[in-house]
Amino acid sequence: MNIQEIVNHQKDFFKTQQTKSIKFRKMYLEKLKNIVINNEELLYEAIDKDFGKSRFDTFTTEISFILNDINYYLKNINSLSKPRKVRTNLANQLGKSRIHSEPLGNVLVIGAWNYPYQLSFSPVIAALAAGNCCILKPSEIAENTMKLMAKLINENFPPEYLYVYEGGIDETTELLKLKFDKIFFTGSTRVGKIVYQAAAEHLTPVVLELGGKSPVIVSKDADLEVAAKRIVWGKFLNAGQTCVAPDYLLVEEPVREQFLEMLRKYITEFKYAPDADSYTRIINRKNFDRLIKLINRDKIYFGGNSDETKLFIEPTLLNNVNWEDEIMQEEIFGPILPIISFTNFNLAINTILELEKPLSAYLFTRNSEEKGIFTSKLSFGGGCINDVIMHLGNHRLPFGGVGNSGIGSYHGSYGFEAFSHQKSVLEKSTWGEPDIKYPPYSDKKLSWIRKLL
Repeated sequence: MNIQEIVNHQKDFFKTQQTKSIKFRKMYLEKLKNIVINNEELLYEAIDKDFGKSRFDTFTTEISFILNDINYYLKNINSLSKPRKVRTNLANQLGKSRIHSEPLGNVLVIGAWNYPYQLSFSPVIAALAAGNCCILKPSEIAENTMKLMAKLINENFPPEYLYVYEGGIDETTELLKLKFDKIFFTGSTRVGKIVYQAAAEHLTPVVLELGGKSPVIVSKDADLEVAAKRIVWGKFLNAGQTCVAPDYLLVEEPVREQFLEMLRKYITEFKYAPDADSYTRIINRKNFDRLIKLINRDKIYFGGNSDETKLFIEPTLLNNVNWEDEIMQEEIFGPILPIISFTNFNLAINTILELEKPLSAYLFTRNSEEKGIFTSKLSFGGGCINDVIMHLGNHRLPFGGVGNSGIGSYHGSYGFEAFSHQKSVLEKSTWGEPDIKYPPYSDKKLSWIRKLL
């Protein structure tokens, strides 16, 4: 079957109403859970071949997310699917008002290479939990994980319900010509615009999980030791190939030198090295070369070493960076941290406000006024105060971008809502209705209508 036939079969299968059954959804979520558990070793092997990701990082940042998502929906799918009662206004008495969450139909999920399992399966799980049929297009850049996902899913799921479509840019382009009931894309802002334009041809709604230059601000009132440890971990996790990683550091001038030394200390202590369990390599030569060009060797405070044969780039700190430097013109997506000092907190916030809205933002401080300014003035998808990245670990928080960093959100109940239509239903009694809304009209009826409406 070609992809058009599979899409048609999914649309036909959805019309049978089978996916609306809670029992049906739970059965296949359990099946996916068992597939992940029973093939955990294969998942580790494939991602190691793609970019040397350790078992520890693969479990904590990929497999645990998938299993937690499945468990969440298995536990909550009944309550999420239950019609929600809302108050009925006076004009609609006697009546009952409810909101029904119904699946959209046939959806497309386009995953990303940097967390190939999590960023492919997490939205798929939400889509299935909401009662949809789904086509998953993983990133071809992480080739081994793409092939494994296709094998595990296509050998265990009916294609009219869930199917993994392999391929590269040409195959994705063909997919985007087809009509879906929703498209979920994770990737760069540049490609996100292409997806958005393609979706507009069919008036297809989208969720776009994009990126941007996510700032981390360190105030002189921060716990510097905690800040350094957490920033080093979050920035160099996955060799910086994380959409919510701190992209650049703003540090208050009085503590800059002290903080730089703390960053150096933790980079050394965490033993980031080629083939280390705590580090991964760059995904391919194209990204390796792009990152090397961003390293201004005159501004290296620490690191800067690399090995092109192993696609290894040492965690690198760039000091005395200014806003006009090349590295500040695009999202880095790698293990390079540019550092800019500031002397006035409000001016630093105002500078960030002049840039595109980032996917994430982070602040380290013990100053309550600074916390208030950060939260109220800056617009960003999500973030942390006195930590980085960890907001993703709470399924009660929506995850998504704003403006240039994305459209829509997911995780937990927000993922269920992303793949559902909120259908309004008003049920009226057949007795007890006054006739004031019906012709013939009169001044007296208008007087009563004014009071009611």
